[in-house]
Amino acid sequence: MKKINTHGGNIIFITFLAAFILSMVPLPQMLQAIRPEFFIIVLIYWCIALPNRIGVGFGWIAGLVYDVSMDSLLGQHALTFALIAYLAIKLHQRIRVFPVWQQALTIFVLMMFQGTITLWIKGMIGHAPPLSVFMLPAISTALFWPPTYILLRQVRRHFQIN
Repeated sequence: MKKINTHGGNIIFITFLAAFILSMVPLPQMLQAIRPEFFIIVLIYWCIALPNRIGVGFGWIAGLVYDVSMDSLLGQHALTFALIAYLAIKLHQRIRVFPVWQQALTIFVLMMFQGTITLWIKGMIGHAPPLSVFMLPAISTALFWPPTYILLRQVRRHFQIN
């Protein structure tokens, strides 16, 4: 019987929990519009770093929990998180060799994709927000990618998560 390596599972959970908490911290209205999607940054990082451990199913479940906690349409974030996880896993070998600034551009494109799907879903139910509602978080998320990437990589190396 093959032993499953669960080394570092608690650390991965803690990083997702921290990202979840950062996503829920109340901000002033002006800053709320540019809040980075911390949970998606962490999801993309772990999908790129450990595509065999964090995947589409995890993105779907995490999205459902996110939907319930954020009081949004059930399945909205689940769909987008699962699609983002799928694309990150599919492209992980390419993204990993990019310099960090090119990775940030890739994150921006993924965030624009996520924003487009969110805009489409909200438009279907009659609550279409203005275009800036998903443009500004995509920019701020891309800007937060380099420090988050470096921090999570150091955590992964320090705790030898593989």
